[in-house]
Amino acid sequence: MPLAHRVPELGALELLLAVARLGSLGRAARELGISQPAASGRIRSMERQLGVALLDRSPRGSRLTEAGALVTDWARRVVEAAEAFDAGTQALRGRRDSRLTVAASMTIAEYLLPGWLIALRAARPDTAVSLLAGNSATVAERLLSGEADLGFVEGLSIPEGLDGTVIGHDRLVVVAAPGHPWARRRTPLTAAELARAPLILRERGSGTRQVLDSALSKSGGLAEPLLELASTTAVKAAVVSGAGPAVLSELAVTEELTARRLTEIHLHGIPLRRALRAVWRRSQLPTGPARDLLTLTSQPTPPL
Repeated sequence: MPLAHRVPELGALELLLAVARLGSLGRAARELGISQPAASGRIRSMERQLGVALLDRSPRGSRLTEAGALVTDWARRVVEAAEAFDAGTQALRGRRDSRLTVAASMTIAEYLLPGWLIALRAARPDTAVSLLAGNSATVAERLLSGEADLGFVEGLSIPEGLDGTVIGHDRLVVVAAPGHPWARRRTPLTAAELARAPLILRERGSGTRQVLDSALSKSGGLAEPLLELASTTAVKAAVVSGAGPAVLSELAVTEELTARRLTEIHLHGIPLRRALRAVWRRSQLPTGPARDLLTLTSQPTPPL
């Protein structure tokens, strides 16, 4: 028979210790926040389980039997061991909760995470947060290697070996400098035209590149890139300088579009909407500060 079926539960042992200390089942019940009938039932159940009487009950109170005194001594050691176990696990949680490493794809790292991290800092001022920015493939690698506790990616699906949840959506837009010929177009750009055009692109493995590759797959795929750059900021700077058009997150170009440093090129029939996801190692749900950060992603982000 398993030990759990032969040994009384911890709550019953704590009750027995309280009765021994206070000399009254009623006072012990009140101290532990349970009713006296519930306390009596717990003691009777323990006596049946052990096969010995533990208390002598009288109008003047409850007194330990000889067997009850022995069981109480053993129960004290069990409860002290449980308290040591609890203290140890609390120390482990404290060490885990003192740091958080987040891996995020470039757009989320630059335009969404700062607001979330400010809110996390207010809720957990003692947690040190490290941010590792890269493309979606790199985020997956860092999670799978254990280098990061929680990740954020943009793309078509959850990377292999990870679990995740959608936390929002993003729209990709075609942008060009105001002097580019596309900026003077009066008709939307078609998928075939976009596919044929040399673009300034993010590197392979980025969520932006994945979505664009998929959207243009039926139109012959992407042409040879005009430039291939490793960050959204670099791509944006190249477009503003007039080097050529690009496809970027709407989050990344809002300021430039408002200031008219860039022009959005309207599209016809090209699906460029993508999911933003929080991801973590498969079957390892986020805990501690990672769980708190995940909760914050579903709340409105305060302006920076």
